[in-house]
Amino acid sequence: MGWKEIRVCLEDMAESKFQQFTAGLVPGSIQILGVRVPYLRKLAKKLAREDWKGYLDSAKQITYPLTSEEIQLQGFIIGYAKVEYGELLPYIAAHVEKISDWYLCDGFCATLKMVKQHKQEFLEFMLPYARREEEFTQRFVAVMLLNYYLEDGDIERTLQLLDSMKHPGYYRQMAVAWALATAWPVQRERVLAYLQEGQNTLDDFTYNKAIQKMIESYCVSREDKEILRKMKRK
Repeated sequence: MGWKEIRVCLEDMAESKFQQFTAGLVPGSIQILGVRVPYLRKLAKKLAREDWKGYLDSAKQITYPLTSEEIQLQGFIIGYAKVEYGELLPYIAAHVEKISDWYLCDGFCATLKMVKQHKQEFLEFMLPYARREEEFTQRFVAVMLLNYYLEDGDIERTLQLLDSMKHPGYYRQMAVAWALATAWPVQRERVLAYLQEGQNTLDDFTYNKAIQKMIESYCVSREDKEILRKMKRK
């Protein structure tokens, strides 16, 4: 199955109502067909068991504009490919350059579970992305951190990286806020210390969004929510 056949397959799975729903959640995105993520994941697992490398290499030759689903599918194939970690890095790097919205970013990050066995190496791989100026490369780092780098041995470096990324875009800001809120239940004391005045350089929007997400979380105690309410910036 080549990419032209894959496009036909995706078009057959597309749902007009789901397309309208997804397009509303991802404003300004590239073309969305309207294929549900479970269907994409099922197809990606099948292709990853076949000639995954051939599929991804042939995708480089595509000259027509890719749909959101085609890019998402390529990311899922990378995540599901059963190969040596080092062999995947060039494909991960190439795929990050295709990320142009939160939908493509977050689904890709959640699929890169091989990172759990290569955390230090992958952290070094991510550092240049944290220093880049593009909104979605910084979001990629933040979402990877919240998915895989909240354990005791990771949290200090995670907080440093979250603090260092300063792109003013909404989707970078929300990703950092989301990461901090996700870290609170597992690293309460360290996150609380980080949120104190003078201990972070977060802009007001990101800081307050992080507090809001913690207050809205079912994983944060009622007592802690009262503490957090008093910490919001005016």
